Amino acid sequence: MCARLRARWTAGSAGRGEDAGNAVVEFLGLSLVLLVPLVYLVLVLARIEAASYAVEGAAREAARVYVAADDAESAAARAVAVTGVALADQGFDDDPSEALAIACEQDPCLRPDAHVEARVEVVVPLPFVPGFVRDVVPLEVPVSARHVAVVDEFRSVR
Repeated sequence: MCARLRARWTAGSAGRGEDAGNAVVEFLGLSLVLLVPLVYLVLVLARIEAASYAVEGAAREAARVYVAADDAESAAARAVAVTGVALADQGFDDDPSEALAIACEQDPCLRPDAHVEARVEVVVPLPFVPGFVRDVVPLEVPVSARHVAVVDEFRSVR
């Protein structure tokens, strides 16, 4: 009886001994195949989300600063400065004067009860893509936001 059990045990373990270590190799291979794209996706989404926060805050603050200024020249300068701060806060070094566009429904922009629209756009390049590939295939995601602010109704015209 013991000899029969021993024969069964050795026959069963011999079949398992041939695959010893394959599960670990398969797990590591599958992990690399699945985890590398997943990590890259997380990096791309994090960068796009940062751009979204940056343009949203920049557009909101640029419009608010513009309608609160005393004259159009200082309003434009303040809006560009605020846009630069908001973009730099999220790690974007784009030129704020090119990223920001101010539009008014009528001239002058700062007349009482006028609507001023600030639009900010940033182009987010995909990380770890070499420059020669970007020349052939556009691998950038444009992110933009706009905000409309109203000039105070009881503001004096200058």
